Amino acid sequence: MAGVFYYDGTWSTEEPKVIGPMDHAFWLGSVIFDGARAIKGWAPDLDRHAARCVASARAMLMKPTKTPEEIEALCREGIRRMGPDAELYVRPMFFIRKGLGAARPDPDSTDFILSIYDSPIPQWAGFSAVMAPFRRAAPDMAPTDAKASCLYPNGARASHYAATQGADNAVMCDALGHVAEFASANLWYAKDGQVITPAINHTFLNGITRQRIMRLFQDAGVSVHERAVKPAELEAADEIFSTGNYAKVQPCTRYNGRDMQIGRFTTQARDLYWRWMESAPKVM
Repeated sequence: MAGVFYYDGTWSTEEPKVIGPMDHAFWLGSVIFDGARAIKGWAPDLDRHAARCVASARAMLMKPTKTPEEIEALCREGIRRMGPDAELYVRPMFFIRKGLGAARPDPDSTDFILSIYDSPIPQWAGFSAVMAPFRRAAPDMAPTDAKASCLYPNGARASHYAATQGADNAVMCDALGHVAEFASANLWYAKDGQVITPAINHTFLNGITRQRIMRLFQDAGVSVHERAVKPAELEAADEIFSTGNYAKVQPCTRYNGRDMQIGRFTTQARDLYWRWMESAPKVM
């Protein structure tokens, strides 16, 4: 996998070795990241990803050592280094080196690293999903207001469960039993000509791509209903799709064993996003 890495003022094509077993990040998981994309020179919502990176760090009791503007500028430099035709994952991270006592992070030991590497956009082919028995944590149970690495093992358990059921992804509920999101992306569905997505209740991130698709739908005259969603509603949905930074918009073509078509709203969401992205200036 080709990539470039920025750490401590230096760019490299080799992965820097930056932590050891006594570092707080290695031992107790005090790591946050953000995931942006660069697609053939376009870097959609890069400024918002950089801003969320800093906000996540603060939510995890860190003292960010870079501003959003500095992170965005470094990301743009790294994207240019990878060439005009690359499809890239852009991952700025903050992490804690030292602790104050056994568990508390020392904000003054916050460190930063940036990784930018080849990661082609998944094909427009659809994925299968099942409902998983694992739930998203409530805000008083975990740092759900951050894109914190420690939240992802639970999603990985849901993804593993889905794989044992022959599916590609999992749907996860919140602590009250309402649909939250997929294990790795935000969830949408359509029924009888209406588009619905789970209301933000702080058990899952209000994704940047989710927010962008919502705005594009509204500009196109499509009403989006944000509300609590019961699991049974997905069983009767006309179409289900995901939005997220990694794959942008993807159709769910099989849910809990039921084959589904790629619907008009799913296709419209993808087309709207791509047209919006391609109307913006390139990084190059």
